[in-house]
Amino acid sequence: MRSIKDIDIMNKKVFIRVDFNVPMDNLQNIIDDTRIRAVLFTLRYALDNQAKLIIASHMGRPKGKKLPELSLKPIAKRLGRLLGKNVKMANDCIGPDVKSLVSAMKAGDILLLENLRFHKEEQENNDEFAKELASLCDVYVNNAFAVSHRVNASVVAITKYAPVCVAGFLLQREIGYFSKIMATPKRPVVAIIGGAKVSDKLMALDNMLDHVDKFIVGGAMANTFLKSKGYGVGKSKIEEDLVGAAGAIMKKAAKRKIKFYLPVDAVVARRFDPKAQTKIVPIQEIPENWMAMDIGPATSLLFSEVLHNAKTVIWNGPMGVFEIDSFSRGTLAMVHSVANCYALTIVGGGDTDVAIHKEMATDMITYISTGGGAFLTMLEGKTLPAVAALEDCEKKDK
Repeated sequence: MRSIKDIDIMNKKVFIRVDFNVPMDNLQNIIDDTRIRAVLFTLRYALDNQAKLIIASHMGRPKGKKLPELSLKPIAKRLGRLLGKNVKMANDCIGPDVKSLVSAMKAGDILLLENLRFHKEEQENNDEFAKELASLCDVYVNNAFAVSHRVNASVVAITKYAPVCVAGFLLQREIGYFSKIMATPKRPVVAIIGGAKVSDKLMALDNMLDHVDKFIVGGAMANTFLKSKGYGVGKSKIEEDLVGAAGAIMKKAAKRKIKFYLPVDAVVARRFDPKAQTKIVPIQEIPENWMAMDIGPATSLLFSEVLHNAKTVIWNGPMGVFEIDSFSRGTLAMVHSVANCYALTIVGGGDTDVAIHKEMATDMITYISTGGGAFLTMLEGKTLPAVAALEDCEKKDK
């Protein structure tokens, strides 16, 4: 893929697709601006090179409706403060008013378009919508790794109509780290996979068998693997239809002499409730009417030992019901184990990122990916649709 650095952008209208889908409270105060800060390097480069900067993003899931609570107006204020420049806010992302604003832009100006998903055509990858977006610019830049696994108009269809298509620095960096860990990693490589569902990560687990030396599996998805080994897991969440698939993954790992680690104890409760009674039990002793909600202290110690000699660590997904404080200790313990190991550490996934920020361990992690779904898609060994679109655009230009 060509980079924004490979082309002349001076005095050009540069449309940069970013991911500003940041968490906000009920009063539309930004809780965490990590995703905004992640793209500043690309934005500053464009401004330093006297581009007319048009920025586009989505926010939440408005399903084609203009919902005030999902407006990007709070983002414009925060972005302006971070860049130290005035950021104009458009009332839409297409239409005559937007074209008028773009026509009036001078070199160094910044225009933030309104939520792309206020138009259902965005998620439908609609060609006419993509054409309208492309008509705003001389250069299109994809710098939104976190949505590059989706077939949306602003990351896929737009590349057919924009005069020039290139990658931003964040997208290049994300893909560069993945290439590093998948092609020529330092070994041993340890993959830590957590979260709720095996179904969400089955393909990633299968593909990673070609790349890793050790697997650690936690979170609710571990229950399905434990069930396949014959353990009773009480009323814990499991995917009955994937018990066989989980067993097959472990057999394949054993044949390839890949170490596979599952929880040995658990924090259990009768219900999903912060006030519920909890206790710690060995995996073999989960009571019949109780559920495993988090890994226990013995498991945390075991997983820490597994990481002791790791040279590369890839982590996606929490170790328990992280949003409830009494079931978050396993995930927080994993944060410290990963942060303190002497390895290249790459982390992706919403709750995983939140845990790292909560424990103030961001500086001790080599790289924190901005993408959850895109991170998983790459773990599955697939090409991201938006990246494929950029590559096709470059072939077309040649």
